[in-house]
Amino acid sequence: MMNALDSLVPQRYWAWASCVLLAVLCLALSPLTPVWFWPATLFALLSLVGLLDYTQDRQAIRRNYPVIAHFRFFFEFIRPEIRQYFIEADREELPFSRAQRSIVYQRAKGSADKRPFGTQLNVYESQYEWMNHSIAPSDIKSHDFRISIGGPDCPKPYSASVFNISAMSFGALSANAILALNEGAKRGNFCHDTGEGSISRYHRERGGDLTWEIGSGYFGCRNPQGGFDENKFSENAASDQVKMIEIKLSQGAKPGHGGVLPGAKVTPEIAEARGVPVGVDCVSPAKHSAFSTPLGLLQFVVKLRELSGGKPVGIKFAVGHPWEWFGIVKAMQETGITPDFIVVDVAKVAPVPRRWNSPITSVHQCAKR
Repeated sequence: MMNALDSLVPQRYWAWASCVLLAVLCLALSPLTPVWFWPATLFALLSLVGLLDYTQDRQAIRRNYPVIAHFRFFFEFIRPEIRQYFIEADREELPFSRAQRSIVYQRAKGSADKRPFGTQLNVYESQYEWMNHSIAPSDIKSHDFRISIGGPDCPKPYSASVFNISAMSFGALSANAILALNEGAKRGNFCHDTGEGSISRYHRERGGDLTWEIGSGYFGCRNPQGGFDENKFSENAASDQVKMIEIKLSQGAKPGHGGVLPGAKVTPEIAEARGVPVGVDCVSPAKHSAFSTPLGLLQFVVKLRELSGGKPVGIKFAVGHPWEWFGIVKAMQETGITPDFIVVDVAKVAPVPRRWNSPITSVHQCAKR
């Protein structure tokens, strides 16, 4: 019987056909009592929706499954909420799990952010580290762990904390975010990396230590043509707040190409910090114009160190091709010029060679050799 019915009306149209039959049935029963008029109206509207689905030619699923295709669209629409509230565990999802978000909310509200009786994490997995108890612990004179950055050619070394704020530009972050981060750097006595968007007025307001990141756009030290301007660099680098200079060669978020901040987002404040026109697309080229070889890079390091009055100058890059890093190391050996520090972008968005399980370890080992 089902096969016979299917040959007459294919199964994919049964929902639509049922709406038509129920509309006719309810309409026939409406003279008995007006109550039947309302379901008749509902099924008539669904029948009309099915007709529109069947006659349109833009979506195959609506044409093949009139009426019930909309249930699929509905469940797709509420899928994130279903997953968030009923399916996902507290420690699933990226970039931040529900447990991590809850901590942020609780701290923002000033509520207790700790739970008693241990942890839900499996701390015996390989990525966790811990300190074992000792019956004769060492006496550490200071909890402020710091590292002196600056080689023999650096007259103004910087005593950096092991905990610092990584590069995030004004424009990518709001003014309030920059103020909060720099206030934290000042209170904690650590360094705040400006990102390649240069030093904004909000970086200067709270007085926290800064690492000035210089990318291929030379924001804050560029000429009208977009090239490097020595005078503007010296002027900004002379600030007591600027403790180190960082040359950004590449990063994991934008492998192999530059970036564009659309003109609509280039506000007067962003234009002031970057040294670009208001309302015009702000372009970060794919590569630097001040140098093109490892030897040129090291000569640029020396130039920035001199122009800044002897402050530490380092480089930042994401490991894409290992031989490019090997070329920089070879240039260091030939010239005797070394940057004062090296930043390796090892974010998960950065594709790295499969044989390089730990880029930062491999860079460190190569530099030691």
